[in-house]
Amino acid sequence: MGCLVSTAKDSGGNRRRPASIGEVSVYVPGLRIPKPVDFAQSLGDCLSKSIVERLSALRTRIVVMAAQEGPTITRTKRKSATQHGGSTLADLQQALEDYLPVLLGLVKDGSHLQYKVQFVWVNQEDEEEETAMFNAWYEVLSVLHLMAMLLLLQANLLLLPRTSTDGYQPKVSDESRRASVDIFLKAAGYLDCAVMHVLPQLSAELRRNLPVDLAEGVLRALCLQALGQGVGIQLGMAIDSAKATLAVKRRLACEMVKYWQQAQDNIMNLPLANGWGEKHCLFVKWEYVEAKAAAYYYHGMILDEGNTEKSHGMAVAALQAADEYFKESKKLCESFNAAAPSSRNPPLWGTMKYLSEKIPKDTSSKVRINRDLYTYERIMETAPTLPDFTLALKPDEYQLPSADPSWRSENVNGVKG
Repeated sequence: MGCLVSTAKDSGGNRRRPASIGEVSVYVPGLRIPKPVDFAQSLGDCLSKSIVERLSALRTRIVVMAAQEGPTITRTKRKSATQHGGSTLADLQQALEDYLPVLLGLVKDGSHLQYKVQFVWVNQEDEEEETAMFNAWYEVLSVLHLMAMLLLLQANLLLLPRTSTDGYQPKVSDESRRASVDIFLKAAGYLDCAVMHVLPQLSAELRRNLPVDLAEGVLRALCLQALGQGVGIQLGMAIDSAKATLAVKRRLACEMVKYWQQAQDNIMNLPLANGWGEKHCLFVKWEYVEAKAAAYYYHGMILDEGNTEKSHGMAVAALQAADEYFKESKKLCESFNAAAPSSRNPPLWGTMKYLSEKIPKDTSSKVRINRDLYTYERIMETAPTLPDFTLALKPDEYQLPSADPSWRSENVNGVKG
């Protein structure tokens, strides 16, 4: 049940895309923006004036904030990143959290109220400019997606390097790195809940008609992206730790490859469009190839510790693969930044700063040392298979809140609750 209305992308000016989104450590494919809804017209005959007004007030707050800040909130400027940007994200996040329990009253116990209101949202990755549905679960799905996107934007602000007080190169503090991992897991929790508990509430027909922004593959890919970036931060912290072994670093790098590979598998055949979507595909591909460079580097370094001719040959092959993937990742990074809306890399830091120095140097060194022992033909034609590790990082367990207590005393006039 539920009616779908899609509006073509050239029908209006609701979808505004900035020319540039500034520095990007964490890519967010735009923010879907809600459009106004008249709850009184749809629900005035069914619900008390107080709860209709509450729904209206809570959602209007989100509509106004998102419309004002949505087009600019994705543009990052490090000067104001933690001041205006951070507070705006937190305020909008809080508004969504306040709205969700009241909204869930419309779907409580399978109530027919869920089909009475037409909810409209402006898309970012879909060809259609906006999608409207007479279904409150569509609204819940849209709210969870926006909550997750706001968290990813918050993580991006935390992971933009800042000039340190000691005057050395810009860096990201350990506190910010640890906080970003928590944020990634929380965002993944929202997206996992959307896939596992909200999408199944929609009919197969409605699920087919969802904008690609909310397609299961995109939601899964965003969840995996959050987990992959979380592991990437853990790898960077392991690199900085004197206690972390090569084996620990290899495991983290190999897990990162699996997350990004799965993310790519989920979106590679989806019709992502309108700039944001095309850029999204490039981001996932870039991060996947970059993760493979890291994994093959650490795999090669461990293989090189072996004392056999075979292990040295495999080490050389792995390091050569790392070098090739690293070169490819730099090209993909350039393509990502050039794609509209344009973006920039923040100053190099963490994992990739370290590996950008180590991969070319160690590959050149090992190949030169072993050149007399191993001809190119004797080096394995393909890189050795990466070890397969069980993925350790999981989304936070997020459950939809209970319907707001105000619904308990609500007498749904003329509608069975």
